Amino acid sequence: AMASMTAPRLPFLAARTCSAAAAFSSLSSSPLQCCPVKRTSATNTNSAPLLSASRPGAPAADGVGSADLNRLRASAMPVADSPLPTYTDPHELPRPLTGADLMESGGEGLKVAYQGFPGAYSESAAKKAYPHCQTVPCEHFDTAFQAVENCTVDRAVLPLENTLGGSIHRNYDLLLRHELHIVGDVRLAVRHCLLANRGVKIGDLRSVMSHPQALAQCEHTLTELGIEQRQAVDDTAGAAKLVTEQMLQDTGAVASSLAAELYGLDILAENIQDEKENVTRFMMLAREPIVPQVDKPFK
Repeated sequence: AMASMTAPRLPFLAARTCSAAAAFSSLSSSPLQCCPVKRTSATNTNSAPLLSASRPGAPAADGVGSADLNRLRASAMPVADSPLPTYTDPHELPRPLTGADLMESGGEGLKVAYQGFPGAYSESAAKKAYPHCQTVPCEHFDTAFQAVENCTVDRAVLPLENTLGGSIHRNYDLLLRHELHIVGDVRLAVRHCLLANRGVKIGDLRSVMSHPQALAQCEHTLTELGIEQRQAVDDTAGAAKLVTEQMLQDTGAVASSLAAELYGLDILAENIQDEKENVTRFMMLAREPIVPQVDKPFK
């Protein structure tokens, strides 16, 4: 009895690498006999072969061949090996899928945060980076970073440096504090305009309000126009909004032409920045990095 329990290997398991005839020969010459059943006997019910009772032609447990109570009726079915893909060039290896691959290049379906009110230069940069995105204004730079991290938005487009004002140090600090990735950059030519309520002339203005950097970029021109007083606010578009809401008659705003259109203001002067080459570089932030590809340059 112990001999039958210590004979764990069925001879036909070798069918993976040999023919059914060879397996049958091995069965005939095997010294391990679990019971004295004769191969021609089909009526002895007091003993059983190595295989449990199964109908003729039933598949074996391992799915390789089929067996009968008395003999192997079917030859082994070879297992087809699936060929592995071969790559002769490392650049042909598939790259990991990133979240950016799930979005259209034009920004369809993307929510993009920017700092400021609608009409801010940052919104124009966001539209340039993702032309078909949905822009989401944020009160502060910190808010835009947190909106991306909290999955409130998909991207953020924030200023990094300006040709006249230099680096925006606040955003450099925030890059160190938040776990976001720069996935692109966009450059926007800044064209400042002097805005005022309908009917107000340049000679009526005694002061002007805008973002501190915008005021600094237009300092010489504003002085030439006879506007001496400056009022600093958090955002250029916010200055235009404030002039409209308070119906100011002696105060103008330095902002974009888009802000003038949104808030119903007149453009009294265009391109009033002291240096005509006034460009701001914006960074595009995301939760996941972009895997560099070989079909286009990457920084």
